[in-house]
Amino acid sequence: MEFTQERTEDGVTRRSFELTVAGQIVPAVIWAPAGARGPRPLVLMGHGGSQHKKTPTLSARARQYARRLGYATLAIDAPGHGDRISREEAVTLAREVGARVRGEAPAGFTSDRLRQMGERTRAAVPEWNAALEAALSFDFVGQGPPIGYWGVSMGTAIGVPFVAQQPRITAAVFGLGGLREGDAAFEAAARAIRIPIEFVFQWDDAVAPRERGVALFEAFGSREKSMHVNPAGHMDIPDFEAASWERFFARHLGPVEASASLHAAAG
Repeated sequence: MEFTQERTEDGVTRRSFELTVAGQIVPAVIWAPAGARGPRPLVLMGHGGSQHKKTPTLSARARQYARRLGYATLAIDAPGHGDRISREEAVTLAREVGARVRGEAPAGFTSDRLRQMGERTRAAVPEWNAALEAALSFDFVGQGPPIGYWGVSMGTAIGVPFVAQQPRITAAVFGLGGLREGDAAFEAAARAIRIPIEFVFQWDDAVAPRERGVALFEAFGSREKSMHVNPAGHMDIPDFEAASWERFFARHLGPVEASASLHAAAG
């Protein structure tokens, strides 16, 4: 795997690379501490609708995990997002998603929207699997590190089916999503998940109605799961939740030194 771009700033190195999956070029990016060598926990981050792999909030969190925890963080552009579409298409997508978030357009799941979401997820799951395999080949990640997943909104819509079929993921943060009427496959994926879950939700979300969010939380098969509910809308997750996510991953993925010890024992 060759990196197409590499940049180090404030003790963190960001490397870009590309994968080809089912004939599609999938742009990816991974952050890690500058000069990192040896295995370390890896967090996979799925961006939201109309966003991309280097969305500012995601990038900031990845850099913080590298500096504070020594972790690596991997992200990819979802189908129809980021570098996979033109600037004009990105502007149109942002306008459409923004209208739903603000309640200015119907947020329900029509049959056409469900079909589009299903197609996107079916494409994204093998792409995430391929990106994870690539990351595990990097010497600063290693073959057997603890792996977590973070993704809210569209990151949950794609992340739930992905995590359900990926046994190497040991903890996940989901949110801003819910069970969708008529989508039995999504519900089955949620019920198949048994790892620790932290679920964040906005009580006044115009995109994910509260009863559907509660239903998704209840559907998760995990024995260890918590739901953090806050007032206000889809884009109003309080800043303090980010600190909770960091503690959650630190608790379940452990320190870098533990990853190195496990790697040495496996060798």
